[in-house]
Amino acid sequence: MEPIRVVVVSPVHNRREETLQCLKSLERARLPGVEMHTIIVDDGSTDGTSAAVMNDFPDVEIVEGNGDLWYTAGTNRGIEAALRRDPKYILAINNDSIFDEKCIARMVECAERHSRSIVGALLLNWEAPHKVFQIAPQWSFWRGGIRHWRKQTVWSVPDKPWEVELIVGNCVLYPATAILEAGLMNEKQLPQFGDAEYTPRMQRMGWRLLIEPRARVFCKPNDEISGFRHLSLRQKLSEMLFRATGPYSIRRRIYGNLGVAPNQVVGLLAVPVFYLRVLLGINSEGKWGDAQMEKPLKETNLEKIVWKPPTG
Repeated sequence: MEPIRVVVVSPVHNRREETLQCLKSLERARLPGVEMHTIIVDDGSTDGTSAAVMNDFPDVEIVEGNGDLWYTAGTNRGIEAALRRDPKYILAINNDSIFDEKCIARMVECAERHSRSIVGALLLNWEAPHKVFQIAPQWSFWRGGIRHWRKQTVWSVPDKPWEVELIVGNCVLYPATAILEAGLMNEKQLPQFGDAEYTPRMQRMGWRLLIEPRARVFCKPNDEISGFRHLSLRQKLSEMLFRATGPYSIRRRIYGNLGVAPNQVVGLLAVPVFYLRVLLGINSEGKWGDAQMEKPLKETNLEKIVWKPPTG
């Protein structure tokens, strides 16, 4: 029986130690029956990342960037290199991740068991390993876009794979056929947040988006985002109009919303809602005022979604 071919892809910029730590955990996650190859897209690192990877992990393939790729184009260049190896799956990851030794095996098992599925891992905060983050975000017009859960733990999520509206890009197992159908991430419109519209695009094409709760990845917490209200008017305008890779970019907000909203009109109308909430101090990026009222995800109806194959 031929092994299942999986190519791991990660964009990197100046995080040598995190990258080496990630690669060490990937080595422990190798499994029988799966042929794994890893591609690092080094986007102009100046801290010796490429040299350290070549020294410690000579089998890892390195794709060089010029420092202008950011997350989306960096991931795209890795996916392009991965497709040349004719894999069954491409595992797109962030390099600030530590993999449980059974994580990849469980993701592959989930994808093999559920046809036409994209599989995400359970992302855990490595400073508080029981805390879940960036899992199962939901579209909410009255919150101006995607709502992230803030209070979930390993004990409050469903016990079995469940369907979601979007899988964030920290650790996603894509069948190569899904990528060939959907194309690459939108690097022109979303240079830093291409994952915001990528899996919803695949979902509209009939692919299921699943989270496998037994597949666990420990991730570095996100950097704190400075308060928008405390910026000067000039700084606010700069963040909104000219910093396309920043959290308050209008461009990012529009294209991200268009990618995941029920329709384009609703997506566009939600953009001013987001900025109004930010200005009122109701929420900043990823922090929602009703976090205290969250129900455990396992008590929602997410587990009970019935899969209906696409028609037509």
